[in-house]
Amino acid sequence: QAQLVESGGGLVQAGASLRLSCAASGQISSTYVMAWFRQAPGKEREFVAAINWSGGRTRIAEFVKGRFTISRDNAKNTMYLQMNSLVPEDTAVYYCAAGPPILVTSTRVRDVRSWGQGTQVTVSS
Repeated sequence: QAQLVESGGGLVQAGASLRLSCAASGQISSTYVMAWFRQAPGKEREFVAAINWSGGRTRIAEFVKGRFTISRDNAKNTMYLQMNSLVPEDTAVYYCAAGPPILVTSTRVRDVRSWGQGTQVTVSS
């Protein structure tokens, strides 16, 4: 079972940037995909971005494409989400996730095998 710990959330003004980190430990397959999901109050958890083990394949949700970038540093067992030009609609709890390769294409919550505890991102207008 993988342990995932997010960090980097906070309160920022619209237009600002934040970088989220997800540190992974424990048993995690080298084939696993790492991903970010988010959940706003009263809404379902939604896919944000995913990256495969080598980092050569990524997928970004349309609503953040051009503003968010996902990356990973396998030497540090850490994944990142660089978020630029934040808007109030980006306010949510952001969750780190890990799952089998299908997660990159499916982007489904049910394909996630491990979750982090989440980190709050709040964007004020």
